[in-house]
Amino acid sequence: MAAQTTSSSESLVLRQPVLGARRFSNYFWATVVSVGATGFFLASISSYTKTNFLPFSDPTQLVFVPQGLVMGFYGTAGLLLATYLWLTISWDLGGGYNEFNKEKGEVKIFRWGFPGKNRKVEVDLKTSDVQAVKVTLREGVNPRRSLYLKVKGMRDIPLTRVGQPMTLAELENEAAGLAKFLSVPLEGL
Repeated sequence: MAAQTTSSSESLVLRQPVLGARRFSNYFWATVVSVGATGFFLASISSYTKTNFLPFSDPTQLVFVPQGLVMGFYGTAGLLLATYLWLTISWDLGGGYNEFNKEKGEVKIFRWGFPGKNRKVEVDLKTSDVQAVKVTLREGVNPRRSLYLKVKGMRDIPLTRVGQPMTLAELENEAAGLAKFLSVPLEGL
C-alpha cells in the first residue's frame, strides 16, 4: 500500500490505494484451479462416453463408476471454485482507497464489496474525530500486521489490505507517516 499525495495542494491530501483481489497470486491460483478442474471434468466425460477429450492421456480406460464419477465430482467442485475465484477478481473485492484530506477536514475509506445494494463500502469521517493511528502485530504461524484508525465513538477502522502481511519496516513507515500527516499519536509500536 504505497502512499501518495494528490491534488494541487500536495501536502493537504493523502490518498493510499488498497490492493484488493486483483493480485498476482489470485490470478495464478484461479488459473491453476481452472485448468485442473477442466482436466478432471473432461476425464470424467471421457470415461463415460469412451471418447478421449484429453490430448495428454487416455481416460477412456477408466471405469465410470466409481473412478469417472469421482473425477466428475472433483471437476465440478473445482469449476465452481474457479468461477468464484474469477468473479472475486473481476469484482476486485477489497480493493479501494484511503483518502485523508486536511483541506476539507475529511477522511474517506472506500472498498469494493460483493455485488448488491451494499457493493460500495464507504466510511466518511472528520479528521477531528480521529484519535490515533494504531498498529497491531501478531507473529507466529499466521502473522498479522495491521494498521487501524482509532475514531471517537466507533470501532477501530482497518486501513491495510487483507492477505499477505506488510513487512515490519513498511508498516512502521506507513503508520508513522500517517500519524504525522493527521497530527495524531501512534499506538502499538
